[in-house]
Amino acid sequence: MSSLTYDLTLAGLSIGSAAALTGIGLIVTYRATGVLNFAHGAIAMVCAYLLRQFTVEWGWPLALGASVTLLLVAPAVGMALERFVFRPLSLRGGDPAQTLVASIGVFVLLVGGAALVWGTGARADAPTLVSADPWGQLAVVVALAAGVGAVTRWTRFGTELRAVVDDRPLAVLGGIDADRVAAAGWAFGSFTAGLTGVLLAPYVRLDPYGLPLLVIEVMAVAVAARMRSLPVAVVVALGIGVAQSQLTRLHPSGWAEPLLLAVGANLFVVALLVAALVLPGIGARDALPRPATVRATAPPGAWAVAVVLFLLPLGFAGSDLHTSVQVPALGVVLLSLVVVTGRGGQISLGQATYAGLGALFTALLAAGRFPGLPRLPELAALAVAVLLVAPLGVLTGWPAIGRHGLALAVATFAVGVGVSRFVFEQPYAVTGLSLGRPGGFGGDRAYYVLELLLLAAALLAAHTLRRGRTGRALAAMRDHEAGASAAGVRVPALKLTAFVVGAALAALGGGMLGMGLRAFDPTAFDPVRSLLWFAAVVVLGADSVLGALVAAALLVGLDAGARGGVAAAVIGLLAVLVGRFPEGPYEALRTAVSRLRPERRAALTPVGARARRYLRTAGGGLPGTVGAPAAGRRSGSAALRTTAPGHGSTASRTVPPTGGPVAAAPAAPGRGTGPRPAPTARAGPHGEAGPRPRPAAPAAPGPHPAATAPVGAGRGSGPRRGAGARRRAGGGGDRRGGAGGEAMAARGLRVAYGGFTALDGAALDVPAGRITAVVGPNGAGKSTLFHCLAGTLRPSGGQVLFAGRDITRLAAHARTRLGIARTFQQLAVFPSLTVAENVRVGAEQGRASGPGATERALRLLGLDGPVRSLPAAGLPTGTLRRVELARALAGNPGVLLLDEPAAGLDTGEVTALARVLRALAADGMALLVVEHDLDLVADLAHTVHVMAAGRIVASGPADRVLDTGAGG
Repeated sequence: MSSLTYDLTLAGLSIGSAAALTGIGLIVTYRATGVLNFAHGAIAMVCAYLLRQFTVEWGWPLALGASVTLLLVAPAVGMALERFVFRPLSLRGGDPAQTLVASIGVFVLLVGGAALVWGTGARADAPTLVSADPWGQLAVVVALAAGVGAVTRWTRFGTELRAVVDDRPLAVLGGIDADRVAAAGWAFGSFTAGLTGVLLAPYVRLDPYGLPLLVIEVMAVAVAARMRSLPVAVVVALGIGVAQSQLTRLHPSGWAEPLLLAVGANLFVVALLVAALVLPGIGARDALPRPATVRATAPPGAWAVAVVLFLLPLGFAGSDLHTSVQVPALGVVLLSLVVVTGRGGQISLGQATYAGLGALFTALLAAGRFPGLPRLPELAALAVAVLLVAPLGVLTGWPAIGRHGLALAVATFAVGVGVSRFVFEQPYAVTGLSLGRPGGFGGDRAYYVLELLLLAAALLAAHTLRRGRTGRALAAMRDHEAGASAAGVRVPALKLTAFVVGAALAALGGGMLGMGLRAFDPTAFDPVRSLLWFAAVVVLGADSVLGALVAAALLVGLDAGARGGVAAAVIGLLAVLVGRFPEGPYEALRTAVSRLRPERRAALTPVGARARRYLRTAGGGLPGTVGAPAAGRRSGSAALRTTAPGHGSTASRTVPPTGGPVAAAPAAPGRGTGPRPAPTARAGPHGEAGPRPRPAAPAAPGPHPAATAPVGAGRGSGPRRGAGARRRAGGGGDRRGGAGGEAMAARGLRVAYGGFTALDGAALDVPAGRITAVVGPNGAGKSTLFHCLAGTLRPSGGQVLFAGRDITRLAAHARTRLGIARTFQQLAVFPSLTVAENVRVGAEQGRASGPGATERALRLLGLDGPVRSLPAAGLPTGTLRRVELARALAGNPGVLLLDEPAAGLDTGEVTALARVLRALAADGMALLVVEHDLDLVADLAHTVHVMAAGRIVASGPADRVLDTGAGG
């Protein structure tokens, strides 16, 4: 027994050593570049094939072949990937969505290329580089880990590596060559991948699909180490390897025997599931497609061409028609990715799982083998299978609620690998299964007609999710999840909905594919297919149903009648080029064509020529405007300044050049206390686009636009606004219980991050009909307090109250529906939606209802002109600030939280913003402003709270607090 234990331990150490090499390579690449290299397994496979080619096919000595493979080819592959694939992405800002797609694209390209060059059959004659004795492999692992640790800790390169990992832009400013660091990281990561491949190849089947997937499965050790700690990765890898080897001694019996045996043989898959779903996720940034511009429309006539092409196979016969049967079915599967990824912005690397379950459940139901259900006709079995699989979409939807970016990618992939290993590949589930076609549709042509009808239904479902309230909510969640939640969108429920609908569509397509092939084929739904399908949909248009149809035709057509791997190679190549053509191949083609067209210079018409001659003779002026002073055409506070009766601008506040505290100045009578003068006029904001808003009376208790207040002098380096010019409206028109009544309050809020206390018993009131400001230096806790009030951060102690109700545990979207709106310091608009649609999201998801709320908000912020129909992508910052504010106001809030509302605005835009905020307060709304601009705070705030070290150290009227220098 002891001898068996020892032998199994040695075998486990051999497996664990290979897994540890994978973990080391993934961690080093991630730490140097921030990329979770999904192509690691494909690089390992290519290197294993190359070593076999050198030694077995060409007869090279093993030492020479291994040296060329591991010391030349593998590092060169890594450096080429960094230079030509990932460096362009980093220069464009390192968008994690595109980086992930490029990584998957490299995987798919290498797999497809290997299938083209070496075929898809398994090879059993790979050379053995290190003997089966695990001590040699273990020594290699320990030496590599120790070497990397020593380099990282004690060398200059290690210091540069840590600097690049912590803050790459800052490291570049410090003179560090970040590209060199990244290239070294990729070279070393590819070397470890190649070493893993040549060590594993003699003991597993060497084929383009099996070995890459096996290497990806042991990603579990790197995820368990949080992509940071090499010792943890090595220990976890060795421990799982030994445990998996020891489990082979068990011989369970009973109904659970097949499942237990599968778990024992796939312990790394179990570890991947636990690491991806239970442990804290890796990666803080989103890895979802975030459109920077509005989605490009399809080329003219594209749908007509698509319809003709999909009807064309009805004229085929024989093998051509039989192959064409797969296209509509795969099109439905890919539409599920359009819903999940394109519409909902949620990455899913496991859609092949739901397609396979749909095919499997359809076969089981049609054969009468599904537990608890009778035998069903094929078409009814397909419908029931869709209903059974749809709720299983929660398997990947639930992790999406709390995970983003790379963590979500790993979680969805782990679920796909787990289902494939424990269901599709187990004899107890798939042995003896056959799948027929519905009655009356046995022939290929008749079945193709049925598929077209089902495809049309799926297209209608996908189109419905793009339109209407749900479509706008999905687009908002995809474009800016935090902004969507702040607008009132129930983000967790919407994510689950997207995954459930996606699972239903994938199950429908999978069942159609199984009936088309007349059998359940597990290899048609392996996890590698998920990566290929995801890459195909993303590069051809994640938000385009037409792109999904093109991808389906491309995938089936390229591999039909050709050597396997053509489709994977083409899709991989397109995905690899995502850094150079981020808008997709169609946009790249259209841009190239537009550049080739000769430029046509515009020519004046006869009327224009006469106008030009008139202007030249009149001295450059137009009729009625000749000699008009420049000041009359200025936009800014000087042109918009007004003065309230009885209040002169008698004092000014200046800031020393060093940015020190403001100097004291005489306060205006009654500043910060008592009722304010009633407003007499209203001037709407003027930005880059949109006319001056027209007064309109919104329904109670919304903000009344026909109220404004005098505006102070402009911002800039000149004298600060005078006390008389800092008056604001207040007290009038309060329909929320009277000015000064408490609308929102914080009581003893505490937040700590590790050993740092961000909030230490902070407390304040946000009364109705008043503007409350929070100021203080960076790091004082202003943003933390703001997030606690907005619901994006839950304090460890204290309470947040709204109208006397404790809302401390309520999520952001729930607070919005109660009447608490917010804006963001960094713009939180939805670029793929128009201006009007952005505002409509706030009206539909907030407390307001009906189109009137949208129109009132658009008029109030001067967005009811032609700008309303423009996509938000590409609009100037001033206009986007108004769009964000209009969206917040469209929900009819009682409390408005503004985080740095003047960021990025010029003088005129700040002046116009101040007028709107005063009018809102005059109408009874409670406003809280976190702002660094003391000028704006002085002009707006009734009460100012000064924060320092997580506490509110001073509070009171703006004049008194700011004039003492407390806000500096």
